[in-house]
Amino acid sequence: MSAAPHSRTLLSQELAALGVERGGVLMVHASLSAVGAVDGGAEAVAAGLRDALGPEGTLVVPSFTPENSDTSPQYRALVHGLDDREREAVRAAMPAFDPATTAAPSMGRLSETVRLTPGAARSAHPQTSFAALGPLAGHVVAEHRPDCHLGEDSPLARLHELRAQILLLGTGFGSCTAFHLAEYRVPSPPRRTYRCVVRDGDRRRWWEYEDVALDDSDFTALGTDFERSDRGTAVGTAPVGSATGRLFRFPAAVAFATGWLTAHRGRTR
Repeated sequence: MSAAPHSRTLLSQELAALGVERGGVLMVHASLSAVGAVDGGAEAVAAGLRDALGPEGTLVVPSFTPENSDTSPQYRALVHGLDDREREAVRAAMPAFDPATTAAPSMGRLSETVRLTPGAARSAHPQTSFAALGPLAGHVVAEHRPDCHLGEDSPLARLHELRAQILLLGTGFGSCTAFHLAEYRVPSPPRRTYRCVVRDGDRRRWWEYEDVALDDSDFTALGTDFERSDRGTAVGTAPVGSATGRLFRFPAAVAFATGWLTAHRGRTR
């Protein structure tokens, strides 16, 4: 016999017990399959998060779109084994990014639910946008420079300034976007070229730019060490639905990650 679905009210209570601040700013990475069946689905999960935050709180999610880039791992996987003509056909079919309409299918159901909620704001970066709901949503997503994925001119820096909380809901530290801000703060970070399709009036065009070389391959190890820091008090952990929720503060995560990346990548790369 299957368990009864979780309710919006119960999720909100569990989030509050975990430490989600009423009136605060919260960035969420979530796996709804890990959360389990919820009465009302993704909409109820988003509503439960907003209930925990209260009317003065702001909810933020990544709404990344690697699908419109030919320099992304998703593209390389998609065209693996194709010949040149087939690759060009894939590139020709890639949609230009439009912050008002472009979906973010690889980000999961919660991200898409937040993005599509009336009143949501979204940043304008053509590959690493964020969507937000709440009084500070516009501030968080404003002025996301198109040649700055996740650095000082991105919503991550605004979240750092606001001392936002981060919730990993059924996900691991491998998806902790905040750690990328630390990549910009290490001495002389490596850089690389990115390319994606953008809209230019009624036309689509390819746009190429240089930015920090993002690499999340060691974020799981980084997160394991962060979770052990401050005698194990840096990260709060508790059940939310059927998932494990991990809650921590943005500045603490970035500060730890900056030191960790400086030490570990400096030795091995």
